[in-house]
Amino acid sequence: MEFTAREIASFLGGEIVGDPGQKITGVSKIDEGKPETLSFLSNLKYSDFLYTTKASVVLVNDDFIPARDTHATLIKVPDAYAALSKLLELYVQSLPKKTGTEHPVYISPSASIGNDVYLGAFAYIGDHVRIQDRVSIHPHVWIGDGATIGNNTILYSGVKIYPHTQIGNNCILHAGSVIGSDGFGFAPLPDGTYKKIPQIGNVILEDDVEIGANTTIDCATMGSTKIQKGVKIDNLVQIGHNVVVGENTVLAGQTGIAGSSTIGKNCVMAGQVGIAGHLKIGEKVTIGAKTGISKNIPAGKTYLGSYGMEASRYLRAYAVFRNLPDLFNDIHDLKKKNL
Repeated sequence: MEFTAREIASFLGGEIVGDPGQKITGVSKIDEGKPETLSFLSNLKYSDFLYTTKASVVLVNDDFIPARDTHATLIKVPDAYAALSKLLELYVQSLPKKTGTEHPVYISPSASIGNDVYLGAFAYIGDHVRIQDRVSIHPHVWIGDGATIGNNTILYSGVKIYPHTQIGNNCILHAGSVIGSDGFGFAPLPDGTYKKIPQIGNVILEDDVEIGANTTIDCATMGSTKIQKGVKIDNLVQIGHNVVVGENTVLAGQTGIAGSSTIGKNCVMAGQVGIAGHLKIGEKVTIGAKTGISKNIPAGKTYLGSYGMEASRYLRAYAVFRNLPDLFNDIHDLKKKNL
């Protein structure tokens, strides 16, 4: 690709400070900038790199004022990070896309395949599967009987879609993700063994959902496990049977949600969060890394800590915990004085 600063500023509606004719042939991080590349500065923690970077053009927020002269041409935009995302999206859309059917593949005679679909080698399409238009199915994808895949969805290599799963439009499922595997349901017997409870439900992914690599989402025991519109799920996440994840919620890596819990809209869960079963998490809840949740959480709360308590209470408790050695010494001294 090759653009000028003027072309980029015009596309983004930005203001140029420097050479509008500066040529750009790639992108780079601001601390590793190379000539004829574009970078960005949105976090002021990295602002010192602006004065040393070799990147030729840098996107900055429109309220940013440089402390001194810069080598790079600046393009001022309302949100530098969002502007970079817009440029990268344009770049990705310009890349050539695979089309057609590679061989060998298996397509059931009863399956329905839409227009402009890419089927990679060794893909398996089961009975009565419905695949809509412009879907990309990469090599070694397995799609079980009765599943449906919406328009413009991408299934990367090794994705496994169990029977009767419903996947919406514009979804992305990364390599190795498994959608619709059996829920973890076993009935304990008097002799100490466990009897498997058949899992006869399915999974529904609504539109604009992204699933990270090697993430697993279990089917419902009965009914549906539901991942609602706009949810973004990181790698290595486990979602149990009959869970509902609300719209535009974000789940970071190694989060685990036990069966039958409901997560509200616009929640954020950091890495290694654990949610016990049959809980209700309200809308716009934020849960910090490695927090364990064992009770319902009302909307709008932030929870931190291994055992999950409200953020303000956790921070007060942590302040005490951090000072425990000094408090212990003070108590010890007081005891000695009173003897």
